[in-house]
Amino acid sequence: MTVRALTASLGIIAALTLTGRTSAQEPAKPETKTETKPAAPKEPKLEEATFGGGCFWCSEAVFEHIPGVKSVTSGYAGGTVPNPTYQMVCTGQTGHAEVINIVFDPDKVTFEKLLTLFWKSHDPTTLNMQGDDFGTQYRSIILYHSEAQRLTALKSAQDLKTKHAYRDPIVTQLVPFTAFYPAEAYHQDYYKNHRFNDYSNQYISPKLRKLKLR
Repeated sequence: MTVRALTASLGIIAALTLTGRTSAQEPAKPETKTETKPAAPKEPKLEEATFGGGCFWCSEAVFEHIPGVKSVTSGYAGGTVPNPTYQMVCTGQTGHAEVINIVFDPDKVTFEKLLTLFWKSHDPTTLNMQGDDFGTQYRSIILYHSEAQRLTALKSAQDLKTKHAYRDPIVTQLVPFTAFYPAEAYHQDYYKNHRFNDYSNQYISPKLRKLKLR
């Protein structure tokens, strides 16, 4: 065998060997990327506040305008009879007051700011009455949900006394929250549903304008 033939034969053998090695290799796996899901936004920690300052139709309309307030529900609190009706509360014998229960985001509106609006939205110096509404169910009342709320309310009232904000003494009750009973459906969102009736025009709209909420 000539050198050239031998070289050719060795070349063929080498090529076959390389081909075999190549075919034995596993195909390269595509790179996989692990997707990182964005963290879910944290749900705000909501709190509650319960105030009574006369007719809950008016109070509800006031606080519904405040950024950070999630909901306002009209109802009854501060009494001794469970599940009272509007007719029962109107007798004055259940001990309840017409109140609003506010659910709010404390990162957007503080309890102190809600208190400031509470004082401004009614007269806290008239006992068991607001305007033309008479009876214990229309009394001024704060029902605190925590010790922090109680202390904040006390300080807020004391600040008003120190500043002589009112000619007469503040008669607002400060009592612990025990139970809240939502009022009948026709009482809820009264101003939104009856914006142009006589009561809204005579009482609620002027109050909102005075507070610069409309």
